[in-house]
Amino acid sequence: MTSFGAAPSGDHLSPSTRSGYEKIPWWQRVIIYEIATISFQDSNGDGKGDLAGLLSRTDYLEWLGIGAVWLTPVYPSPMLDLGYDIADYCAIDPTFGTLDFDRLIQELHQRDIRLILDFVPNHTSDQHPWFLESRSSRRNPKRDWYIWADPSDNGGPPNNWQSRFSGSAWQWDDTTGQYYYHSFLREQPDLNWRSPAVREAMAEVLRFWMKRGVDGFRVDASAVLAKDELLRDNPVDPEADESKPPPQRYKNTFTDDRPEAMTYLADLRKVVGEFDERMLCGEVQGKTDRIGHFYGQDNPRLHLPLNFALLDSPWDAISLQANIDAYLNAIPDKAWPDWVVGGHDKHRIASKLGQAQARNLAMLLLTLKGTPFFYAGDELGMEQITIPADRVTDPFEKLVPGYDLNRDPERAPMRWDDSLNGGFSKGEPWLPMGLGVAERNVAVLQKDDRSLLQLYKRLIALRVSEPGLIVGDYVPVPSRNDILTYRRVVDGEAIFVALNLVPEARRLTWQGAGRLLLTTHLDQFHGERVRGPLLLRPDEGVVIKLKD
Repeated sequence: MTSFGAAPSGDHLSPSTRSGYEKIPWWQRVIIYEIATISFQDSNGDGKGDLAGLLSRTDYLEWLGIGAVWLTPVYPSPMLDLGYDIADYCAIDPTFGTLDFDRLIQELHQRDIRLILDFVPNHTSDQHPWFLESRSSRRNPKRDWYIWADPSDNGGPPNNWQSRFSGSAWQWDDTTGQYYYHSFLREQPDLNWRSPAVREAMAEVLRFWMKRGVDGFRVDASAVLAKDELLRDNPVDPEADESKPPPQRYKNTFTDDRPEAMTYLADLRKVVGEFDERMLCGEVQGKTDRIGHFYGQDNPRLHLPLNFALLDSPWDAISLQANIDAYLNAIPDKAWPDWVVGGHDKHRIASKLGQAQARNLAMLLLTLKGTPFFYAGDELGMEQITIPADRVTDPFEKLVPGYDLNRDPERAPMRWDDSLNGGFSKGEPWLPMGLGVAERNVAVLQKDDRSLLQLYKRLIALRVSEPGLIVGDYVPVPSRNDILTYRRVVDGEAIFVALNLVPEARRLTWQGAGRLLLTTHLDQFHGERVRGPLLLRPDEGVVIKLKD
């Protein structure tokens, strides 16, 4: 077992608090960085990122202060859906470089960086040997590893369940004269988690990778593992209209968030618990008031059900304080929060907020209580790029056009410098690089002491050096005058955060005193004494260590 560096000492904390802080799990201390492997760094000129390319950028991860890397799928796959159509759970696709995986784990661990793999338990590729066996005969031992059903009385699909990618979720199979179910592409048949054999096979997948040294998993589509055994029709959503794509005009009552799925997640948690210091996070669907369900209490499920409250919230002080409060009230009392501001299937937040407010988002993300997740390129302020029609790869755009569901714009390759293709590849990148590569890349922003990239680095370092930003309680302060305010408090010490969310100066009616730890503008002496009230400049956020 790799020996990782200890947590920061927190010497100024009381003995009891310091002892607790030093014992908290790694996944409560670190910053987690999602990497779409195919878009991070290409090493061989084929235009696709790979593990050798990622290995060549570990200096950057360490420089930035990343504590854990989450990789999108790197398993063998036809790659119809960014690798989420898996043909073998226990191997690496040659596109990414099979022999480089163990080297990557070793290199990351030597730098005190954990590795999290995407785990896709809901469905496989139709090229997976399990499915090839299952569809070969109704009598095959793996027949019940997938969801098969006879036609309805009218000879059509068994019910009205819809694929996320539009159309019926049932695909007719001539070989055996039945339909199989697919929540996503027809080439992604859903596994039947009611089968004990399937559950044990997936447990063995987790064990395989943990024995290789993997530190955790992000469970894809965790809310849809169970479907109604009676195959009842989903009701029409009376609140949906033509602005919603057809699959979203139904309430997924019988296909999503079924109680059995919670049991399956609890079983996966037990498997992860067989190994020391392993973590399970997961993609969950639904509203904030359902997210606490995925933690479990007496029967633990996910350590971190991924929370997109910041990404989805309107960007104003009143809405943000309300959504933060709603989320924290929705999770169990002893549950550990998390905050996600980007991802491979979420529009780039900088396009929504603009570059100035992207700095406040960074400060918010890295000063709230809970594990921060961000997506490679967020620290550069990368925005949505335009994808020409002949370069589209995302099945959402191909099958459900016209609803702004295309995920290619946020999957554009990482920009490293101003050389050919931004230093990503010597060949033609698998997606366009987009505009502004020469001005917005790692090399340029590293040299700019006031860049967004430098702000991320400073915030991460501050979080590590101030244990109160990790273990301190979140204490809301009424947000007024377009300024979001809150404190982080531990052992009588408090850190005050104030974020001006508009492009105009705003007066902060705060009467305290303290020491300035950081401003989003990165242009003031950090450590100077300040006293309220303060005039916050346009788009400015500040972190202040309170005197009392």
